[in-house]
Amino acid sequence: MGLFILAPHAATSQTFQLTGNAIQGGMMIGLAPGAVSASVDGIASQVSADGVFVIGFPTEAPDRATLTVRFADGRSETRILEIAQRTYDVERIDGLPAAQVTPPQDVLNRISRENAAIAAVRAMDTAVPWFAGGFRWPATGRISGVYGSRRILNGQPRQPHYGVDVAAPTGTPVVAPASGTIALAEADLYYTGGTVMIDHGFGVTSVMSHLSAILVGVGAHVQPGDVIGLVGATGRVTGAHLDWRVNWFTVRLDPALLVGPME
Repeated sequence: MGLFILAPHAATSQTFQLTGNAIQGGMMIGLAPGAVSASVDGIASQVSADGVFVIGFPTEAPDRATLTVRFADGRSETRILEIAQRTYDVERIDGLPAAQVTPPQDVLNRISRENAAIAAVRAMDTAVPWFAGGFRWPATGRISGVYGSRRILNGQPRQPHYGVDVAAPTGTPVVAPASGTIALAEADLYYTGGTVMIDHGFGVTSVMSHLSAILVGVGAHVQPGDVIGLVGATGRVTGAHLDWRVNWFTVRLDPALLVGPME
């Protein structure tokens, strides 16, 4: 917990510092006093009054990214970041009902509506950098699914898994992994069942899925460790677990890179 807590330092208006992981699925936090904008490969981050910004790298990010920071005095600094490449697992899940692998049209319409609501939360750009206080595991248990794994459902290739799965008994408490505001709380989404999304600011969001109960409402502010729900087996699952995902706008991040070893 607290991997990204930023301490004041004597940076000048022409320099900035980065903390985090320059790797596929990684997130980095910048500190650039005097900066007014920051962007990586065309995706912009807000910059707080004291110079905090955030960037992230997609699952299949190339080995280099271009970061540009512009300052109030008109100057700018560009850095080429070396992005570590990863090899992802292949995960095969068999025995799923055919309708869950290839849903009928009425279900596809429902999924489209639900995806639009989720996308609206991911597009939020709240001007408070709650993410900078650090992240913790939202639940503890056996890691049953990892970020980036290529999923083959009933023999059919599907999208990679963009989260980390924590297997735990139904009813196990799920807590907020970082400070933020509850932006979505839905008891029955098709794929993810009971689902809570937390807005951590600057486009960073967490998604906690397959909950058996939701104990918070939209608009509530949470601190790390606040209970937000209970582990369940709702939505498209094969057993009780928590699926935790983190996004920076549309960039899928690896939650496991934001936290230390599970206690």
